[in-house]
Amino acid sequence: MPAPIGVIGMIYESRPNVGADAAGICLKSGNAVILRGGSESFASACAINAAIVEGLTAAGLPAACVQMAPGTDRTFVADMLGAAGLIDLIIPRGGRSLVTRVQQEARVPVLAHADGLCHTYVHAAADPVMARAVLANAKMRRTGICGATETLLIDAAIAHGLLPVLVAELAALGCTFRADERARAIVPGLQAAVPEDFDTEWLDSVLSIAVVDGVDQALAHIERHGSAHTDAIITEDEVVATRFLSANDSAVTMWNASTQFCDGGEFGFGAEIGIATGRIHARGPVGPDQLTCFRYQVIGEGQIRP
Repeated sequence: MPAPIGVIGMIYESRPNVGADAAGICLKSGNAVILRGGSESFASACAINAAIVEGLTAAGLPAACVQMAPGTDRTFVADMLGAAGLIDLIIPRGGRSLVTRVQQEARVPVLAHADGLCHTYVHAAADPVMARAVLANAKMRRTGICGATETLLIDAAIAHGLLPVLVAELAALGCTFRADERARAIVPGLQAAVPEDFDTEWLDSVLSIAVVDGVDQALAHIERHGSAHTDAIITEDEVVATRFLSANDSAVTMWNASTQFCDGGEFGFGAEIGIATGRIHARGPVGPDQLTCFRYQVIGEGQIRP
């Protein structure tokens, strides 16, 4: 039987709408939630929470099923992280330092992602028109979300013809670049990448570029530098696409689609409470269904086990 997880601890930073989203998703999935927002928007979070409590009371539901930290004291976060037996799952939403701290210090299971270092690999058999449209959307639609492409991997077999076009079109949209030596040999004006650029989640109009020799080298690059969030391949070769889909171990792998489709609403889950990149329980967008677990009811007629 589906069952709620229990009490969810939601630790988030500046955006007060996260508290409203979390409360709604937790209520819909039968969970209680304890919210701890950031100091920048504490007054807004309090106002939102008061409205939620008023609605719960009017609906005849326990007001205590959505609770909020009384202040922004950091000790409350430490208390939440150590509240094994009282909180069943912690979900952090915020910058890398917050998520890393939660993952390192929690004595409670954590559902989270630290980085959205997403890749788009343009294979030798890619439709160039599709590649141009998908990459522009994956990088520039919204640069500050975790599903935005941060690195372009392009196959050496088509890089000489296609890479200058991709760079020109993205530059016209305001994008800047950090490119490896092979890419700069094709487009000499590109800024040289330093090694850490390929480990950087830009969350801005910046794109890292590397030229690769085939799908295995692309997969190796993603394995070395990726964050297991979302990666995409653009190709008309079904065999290569199947290889990429099966070998890439990120939470979400896409074929001929923008990485920015990694979203609870786009997946049909409804609103999401976050993206999970771990390998236990939920992976990818986390909505109401992902905030449930299972228990078993066994109904017999006197059966005994031999």
